Amino acid sequence: MTSYRPFQMNDLFKFNNVNLDRLTETYNMSFYCHYLATWPEYFVTAESPNGDIQGYVMGKAEGDGPLWHGHVTAVTVSPKFRRLGIGRDLMSYLEYVSRDMHNCYFVDLFVRASNSLAISMYEKFGYIKYRRVVDYYTSDGIEDGEDAWDMRKALPRDIEKKSVIPLKYPIRPEDLEW
Repeated sequence: MTSYRPFQMNDLFKFNNVNLDRLTETYNMSFYCHYLATWPEYFVTAESPNGDIQGYVMGKAEGDGPLWHGHVTAVTVSPKFRRLGIGRDLMSYLEYVSRDMHNCYFVDLFVRASNSLAISMYEKFGYIKYRRVVDYYTSDGIEDGEDAWDMRKALPRDIEKKSVIPLKYPIRPEDLEW
């Protein structure tokens, strides 16, 4: 049975089984530490009974006025623990924090335009393709750069659902608000 708990610093030394997926963004240690220190309520680990990390979510609250939102910086589940509902649980938790602790208007995330499995999963969770971001993922010398979909899900504070009216044109990363 999976248990969920706050991410801890020592987890940084135990989550390679999760981060070794080519579609999972891996950041440097200081990035994870910054998130853990600034938005600890947004950083949660899924753990197996024997202590294996099955997945995690990390995010933050950002923006101003009607653009105040929760952002999914990373959500990932180890390949051997996929299709068990862990990703759904982690996303639900992040939405809870955004809705009930931060009173956000919406939650957003970026996903590779080619990652049809993830896009389909997010759509099942109620997210929409809000806008395409051209060349969001830069080339790393091994893989080419790629566009992203900025996907959004309105929260109850956005009564008129203005945050999820899709843009009809793509934007570039430098045009992002946050």
